[in-house]
Amino acid sequence: MTLTVEQAMAWASDRKHAVLITLRKDGRAQSSDISYTVDDGAFVISLTTTRAKTANMRRDNRVLVHVTEPGSWSYVSFDAVAELGDVATDPGDAAADGLVDYYRRVAGDDHPNWDEYRAAMVSEQRQLVRVRPSSAVGQIR
Repeated sequence: MTLTVEQAMAWASDRKHAVLITLRKDGRAQSSDISYTVDDGAFVISLTTTRAKTANMRRDNRVLVHVTEPGSWSYVSFDAVAELGDVATDPGDAAADGLVDYYRRVAGDDHPNWDEYRAAMVSEQRQLVRVRPSSAVGQIR
């Protein structure tokens, strides 16, 4: 089945979990299970600045996002480019605000303690990455 990026993103926007594949220094793939939301044609993912996947994207921003629904044998792999956002350094900064919005979109609800959440985002050195797909392959049933 030939998929447009728009069709594939519409399907992916109804899901929240995927595998993010980045490239190690030696070119081998590194995969990570992730939660995401879709915003303005991009996957939005929360990550920590100290993780291997983040270092990989800093070095080479080419990534693949693989979304699957095993019960229907549906899947889409998106070739994409990652755009790393700022790291949260203060509970009231724009990066922390973005992480609050991300939480609401993924969880579908408010956090029970936003002050605690914002402090954790700073402590964990969290940031958002926007992953913009350029192509999609797979099958949707």
